[in-house]
Amino acid sequence: VPDGHKYAVADLITGFGVSESVRHYYSLYHGQSLEGKTAIVQGWGNVASAAASYLTLAGAKIVGIIDREGGIIRRDGLGVEEVKELFVAKDGNKLVTKDMMPFGQVNEQIWDLGADIFIPGAASKLVSRDQAERLLRGGLEVFSCGANVPFVDDGVFFGDTAAMVDAQCSLVPDFIANCGMARVFAYFMEAEAQMTDEAIFNDVSETIRTALQEVQAAHPGSTGISSAALKLALHKLMGEEMVVSA
Repeated sequence: VPDGHKYAVADLITGFGVSESVRHYYSLYHGQSLEGKTAIVQGWGNVASAAASYLTLAGAKIVGIIDREGGIIRRDGLGVEEVKELFVAKDGNKLVTKDMMPFGQVNEQIWDLGADIFIPGAASKLVSRDQAERLLRGGLEVFSCGANVPFVDDGVFFGDTAAMVDAQCSLVPDFIANCGMARVFAYFMEAEAQMTDEAIFNDVSETIRTALQEVQAAHPGSTGISSAALKLALHKLMGEEMVVSA
């Protein structure tokens, strides 16, 4: 957390979890860290800005940010201190910077930048199929859903664009990637819960890692992660017979 500023767990935990989903993905599936990885972030509210902050702390570089009114493109990558400044300077959920590029210019360029990681961290149903295809052509490795149901044309859980992305790269679903605050509430209900920042953040991180490990055990490949995760979640909620019959 930037020096001299105080934030609630709720301001940081969901974005932290999104970042951890990416970190754990690379560790589990590729035995890699985030060092040298590049990322594009959509939005600059609590989820997107915190995710970007924790990604840079883990060694990634932010090459592009697209927000409602504009954004930043930095091909050599924004580092920890630059992202920290942007986090502190945000106006509510709005990106504030002297280097702001107009939305139209950023929207035209950012999808073709080429990045390893994409974080949709704004509102639901913003990412179009064309944008997703351009990210994939740029070499996208992992798409971690900071926003719920991020694709324009998707249904409640899993539509055509999600299926297309899931088949071509590692799509970490929203119910794993952005579970942070929901998990905090569940953690507080446990009898032995420790009410410290470290315990809360560690619990969210371990919950996300465990979920990805379960998916990997059932489906070892690095594509098809979301469909495998959804199937596992439905089995837990409904039972295997109900899922098969549906």
